[in-house]
Amino acid sequence: MPSREAVLIGAPTDIGAGARGASMGPEALRVAGLQPALQSRGLSVRDAGNLQGPPNPWQPPQAGYRHLSEVWAWNQAAFGAVGQALQEGGLPILLGGDHCLAMGSISAVSRHCRRTGQKLRVLWLDAHADFNTCELTPSGNLHGMPVAVLCGHGPSELVGLGGFSATDPALKPKWVRQIGIRSVDPGEKRFVHEQGLEVFDMRFIDEMGMRHAMELALATMDDNTHLHVSFDVDFLDPEIAPGVGTTIPGGPTYREAQLCMEMIADTGRLASLDIMELNPALDVRNKTAVLAVDLVESLFGKSTLMRKN
Repeated sequence: MPSREAVLIGAPTDIGAGARGASMGPEALRVAGLQPALQSRGLSVRDAGNLQGPPNPWQPPQAGYRHLSEVWAWNQAAFGAVGQALQEGGLPILLGGDHCLAMGSISAVSRHCRRTGQKLRVLWLDAHADFNTCELTPSGNLHGMPVAVLCGHGPSELVGLGGFSATDPALKPKWVRQIGIRSVDPGEKRFVHEQGLEVFDMRFIDEMGMRHAMELALATMDDNTHLHVSFDVDFLDPEIAPGVGTTIPGGPTYREAQLCMEMIADTGRLASLDIMELNPALDVRNKTAVLAVDLVESLFGKSTLMRKN
């Protein structure tokens, strides 16, 4: 695991979501002991506090998007903070907040990789593909669109974060591996196939196992690869993680999730992280935040007794 300083960046907003409450996610992660948990793994940790952005106006979509200008403002803030942490040699951990914020964080990571000449691999741990466009989704909620936007399909304001464009986007589909997917809209499904995203959905995991899925998802990385993990807490089965706005049954079990995180840690390549969509308003005694912190510890090297930590 890199010995760089971990930088906690709170993004307390539910601006892109369909339910209120994810704005309380950063504080719930802090209350659940994220900083001391990371320090127990030998990491130096700096809490940079919370980003500032516009309040959620809770308005209906306009031209197919809800809260576009506010989403842009929050993602611009995330882009700046994550980019600064990377430029200073840190390992940014963005505490969501809803998953639209990955547009800002991953745009910053992609810009950093271009500057440093590194290859980029993004692991998208999620129940949803998040590859919608305004034409494919009736809700207009931008937390269902970040992967599409990062691949150049979306409003120019968001595609253009960090100076990218539709013809030169922050991500290419071949850099992304999606894991745990089990809820995809029909039009979105067609679009995912057209774009060639590599998806290890729950049927694949059921049939082949989490170990094989992760071996494939992590294959072909080398010492010049920057690994970014975008962890949507609804990746987990809602039986163990109820504190999310969009609970989808049939997700990874605790052990499957631990194996996923431990295999990522084994690569030693993790260089930036999002923790998204934790909704304390829907949680039970902060159990989802505690579980998320436990899994993040595993991302940074905590393992079972049979292996040396």
